[in-house]
Amino acid sequence: MAARNTASLLVGLLLLFLTWGAWADVKVNMEDRVEVFRGENASISCMFNSSDGVGGMMIRWFYVTRSPEEQRIYYQDTTMNIVDKGTPFTDRISVTGTGASREIVLTISDVQLDDELEFICRINGLTDGTREGRTQLKVFEKPDRPIIEAVETGISVNEISPSKIATCEVKNGFPKPSITWYRNNMPIQAAQDVVEVVTSTTTESSGLFSVKSELSMMVMKEDQDDLFYCEVTYFVPGGLTMTESNRINITVHYPSTAVRVWVESPKGKIKEGDSIELHCRDDGNMPSSSLSISYPGGEHILENNVMVVDNVTRLNSGLYQCKDTDWDTLEEIMGNTTVFVNYLDPAVVEPEHTVDVAQGEELTATCNTNSSLQTHTVWLKDGEEVSTGHSLTLMDTTFDSAGTYKCVVTVPEIEGMETSGTLRVFITGPPEIIKPDSTEREASFEETINLSCNVRGFPVPTVTWNTSDGKILETASEKRTDEGVQSLVSIKVTSDFSATCEAFNEFGTDTVTFNITAIILTTTPATTTTTSTTTTTTPTTTPTTTTTTTPTTTTTTTPTLSDTVEAATADPPKKVKKEGNGVIIAVIIICILLLAILGSVLYFLYKKGKICGRSGKQDLTKEKSSKDNIVVEMRSDNTEEAVLLGVNGEKLHPGDQ
Repeated sequence: MAARNTASLLVGLLLLFLTWGAWADVKVNMEDRVEVFRGENASISCMFNSSDGVGGMMIRWFYVTRSPEEQRIYYQDTTMNIVDKGTPFTDRISVTGTGASREIVLTISDVQLDDELEFICRINGLTDGTREGRTQLKVFEKPDRPIIEAVETGISVNEISPSKIATCEVKNGFPKPSITWYRNNMPIQAAQDVVEVVTSTTTESSGLFSVKSELSMMVMKEDQDDLFYCEVTYFVPGGLTMTESNRINITVHYPSTAVRVWVESPKGKIKEGDSIELHCRDDGNMPSSSLSISYPGGEHILENNVMVVDNVTRLNSGLYQCKDTDWDTLEEIMGNTTVFVNYLDPAVVEPEHTVDVAQGEELTATCNTNSSLQTHTVWLKDGEEVSTGHSLTLMDTTFDSAGTYKCVVTVPEIEGMETSGTLRVFITGPPEIIKPDSTEREASFEETINLSCNVRGFPVPTVTWNTSDGKILETASEKRTDEGVQSLVSIKVTSDFSATCEAFNEFGTDTVTFNITAIILTTTPATTTTTSTTTTTTPTTTPTTTTTTTPTTTTTTTPTLSDTVEAATADPPKKVKKEGNGVIIAVIIICILLLAILGSVLYFLYKKGKICGRSGKQDLTKEKSSKDNIVVEMRSDNTEEAVLLGVNGEKLHPGDQ
């Protein structure tokens, strides 16, 4: 019985020990991998739990060398924490966290490619035992943009094995990037004897990788328009990414199967005098091909596939043939086009040059030309259109019909294609003087005037000038026109006269007379109203008489001698007409009559004693201060009345005169 109890106690103690060990076991949790770009900081977390508490923990960090072996880089317990000396991480690591937080973080700064290692976090408890976790540190570097280069010499379709197409290179990536080729967005797969891809890798001194890929393939004519590029795939933290190169074309050499030739300029129809530019192209692409053009009169080797013919004529019309020679097979391929040069011959006018037509008769003229296209004809005179069509008809001709007629022939389909001819028409008939607006003229004395006489007629009339007194005038200038002649004379005016222009030819005569009136400068009394004041000293009154005018009344005052002198000196001269000899004689007679009347009046006054005072005698020694003046007042209204004023200003009735 005692033995049975002892056995049960031992089994209980064993179970208690096993249960205690399970409760006291340390647990460590870490990420499988941590990924960073080169040059960045890497943080590796180590999470754990233990029943020992803070005082019973020992934490160590290790990395696994490439030997492989473990190398400690950090130590921490309750009393100290130490960064191990002499390791690649001595100056680049730091550890944060304690056992109390149940998490400790190792931070590595400025991560390099050599840091891509496995790191160990090892936890030791006093009673819990030892546990560890491991994390792989992965380092990445983004590569440069890929560079693609096509073969410069081109590839022939006649090659019997794959030809090098292009190369693609990507530099400085980590881990090693990969290259895939594409044509028109479709990946190119390697195929024996058709497509070959050769890839090479270079490790740079920095530890980065550079990859170069070379594509070779058999080509066809259709490949000349294809776009080739390469795609680079590389790793980054968290996954894969890619970048593409530029697109390129390749030059494919293939023989011609057809040739085309055409006129590049001018566009549309060609006319004589143009410069034409012909282009020739084949559908092949061989560096050894040669093009030439044969044409009416010769053959021309093309430079840059272009041929220029200057100042073409209708003789340049014909078949132009472009020829291409394949020097490998010596086979010739041809293409052709037809060139037609349109023409327009010079216009021929009938009658030629000039024609004489009698006044009143009819004239018919024609304008003809040869042209390869439809033409349009117009007749112009003095720049204005007078008729259309190749025929011109003038009915019932007059001097207005004379002149130069121009026929202009154009080709409506081609701008600038034009020719012309002229016809000068003379209308025969007696002279006809173009009458001026007025034949009456005035001119100042001693002035030189010009008289013009425009005459129409053919044959060209002869023009003469003469005056009313039979004097023949010399012509200053004479100008012939399409219609006749224009004659000009210059005459100095010394008196009234008439000048006659006479034009005549074998068919008749016409004249025109100009009447010239001479005007001279002379002086006349002032036209303003003169007011006379007569003052006489008497025992009782000293009256003052003033003659005035109303706005509707004209007053004429007989001037005294002093008034006449003032008027003659004050008023400026004015122009008056110089009359003929008869007019001058009439003026002289009127003046004599006026002087006789004035003398009679003075004599009458003398007899009445109005001049010499009360005694009827005049004191010759008496000063003029007495101002015994005679004033005659003329009034003008419905009836005219003349009133004589006495020395005292008294009115004298007609019976007293």
